[in-house]
This record gives sequence, C-alpha cells and structure tokens, in this order.
Amino acid sequence: MPIHPTAIVDPLARIAESAEIGPFCIVNAEVEIGSRTRLMAHNYLEGPATIGEDNIFFPYSTVGVASQDLKYKGERAETHIGDRNRIREFVTIHRGTRGGGLVTSIGGDNLLMTYSHVAHDVRIGNHVILGNSVGLAGHVIIEDWADLSPFSGVHQFCRIGRHAFIGPYSVVKQDVLPYSLTSHKPELAVFGANAVGLERRGFDKAAIEALQTAFRLLTRSQLNTSQAIERIGAEVTACAEVDELIEFIRASGRGVVK
Repeated sequence: MPIHPTAIVDPLARIAESAEIGPFCIVNAEVEIGSRTRLMAHNYLEGPATIGEDNIFFPYSTVGVASQDLKYKGERAETHIGDRNRIREFVTIHRGTRGGGLVTSIGGDNLLMTYSHVAHDVRIGNHVILGNSVGLAGHVIIEDWADLSPFSGVHQFCRIGRHAFIGPYSVVKQDVLPYSLTSHKPELAVFGANAVGLERRGFDKAAIEALQTAFRLLTRSQLNTSQAIERIGAEVTACAEVDELIEFIRASGRGVVK
C-alpha cells in the first residue's frame, strides 16, 4: 500500500492495500481503513475506528479523538465512518461516550466542509452536507440528505429530519422538521418546505405541494401543533412524506422549530 515515508502508522492498524496514507499522517492502533480511502496529509486518526471505502480526508482533519464531554473518563469508545465521504480541512470528529452508546457514527456519501465539528455520540446518516464551521454538539442526530449551511450550530440531543435545509448562522435548539426550509432570521423559524432541494432529488410534485400545505398549517395558521396536525389529517392529501412529517413531530422529545 502507498504509505509516505513521513507517515507514522501503528502496526496494529489495519489498512487495505489500495488505501493511501499521505505525508505526516498519524494512524494509531485499532484503526481500520477500507479500500481506496485516501489520507492526503497531516491527518490524525485514533482508534478504535472503522473507516470504509473510497473516503478522502483533506489535510489537518482529525478522527476518533477523545470527547470534550467532562463526563468522559477514558472508557473504550468507537468511531464508525462509512463509504465515499469527503472530510475537508480541519474537520474534527470525536469518538463516543458511555452516556451515548459509546459510538459516533457517520454514514456514506457525506460532505463535511472545513472546520465543521462532529461531537461525541453524534449520528449522521447519508448524503448529508455540513457547511463550513457547522458545529454539532453531543448526541445530535442528522438524518439522510439534510443540508446545514455554514456557521450553524446544533444543540445537544437535537434531531435534524431528512431532506431538511438549515440556513446559515442558525442556532438550532429544537428538532428540525424533515423536508423543511428552516432559518434564523433573526428568530429560528420554518419558511415552508425545502421545495428546491426536493425537486432536485426527484420528489413527486404532488408530494411537494402536500408538504407545502402541511407547513402552512403548522406555521401560518395560528393553530397550536395538535390542532394543526388534526387539520393536516383532514385537509392534506395523504402521502408518505406528510406521514413522516407528522410522525417526526409526535416523536420529538425537545419540541420542533415552527
């Protein structure tokens, strides 16, 4: 396998033959790196960590380092990263803690832009974008296809629903609805369905229109959440996306942004 002579790789690391370890990288014990994954330069990886195939780590990113949670006492915890992720410069990814299941996990096909931070016990799905300097506190869940714009921050234990788009400089303290366009201007609020993103991903026009109607009832009708859900059930054409939206609201432990 191509390992630059300036790299330091622990003999207990498991690295696929087709992976590439660039200049001045440090790969510690119990790190597993899959086929064709590339560490460009100055990357630091600490185990236990499992990294899949076809990932690329740009310079100065760190993976699997100890949590900043003051409750963390050095217990064995892991980091799992899937396939085809792009981890840009100065990204930090921390391993799990006992209080969150001992695992931080990132799925596949994600883009983590420069200076973004993934704290302990975060779970990121697939096709997620974290913009520059996005900060995820501990125990955050980011579901598939969510897009978080630069300089946004997400409070611990919050959940970001599928296909949600969060505008720049947003401070997220509650769960963000799936399919929503949510932004902090200056107060965090929902501005309807994420119609442009859903159209680009091939969602049916009728489903998008149903979501728009549901969001109008949730955010513009002066109804409380329970009343809005009743109106949605009575007035909005049933579809899987609206059902998912309602189930997300009912399952929320922190309340949702409206």
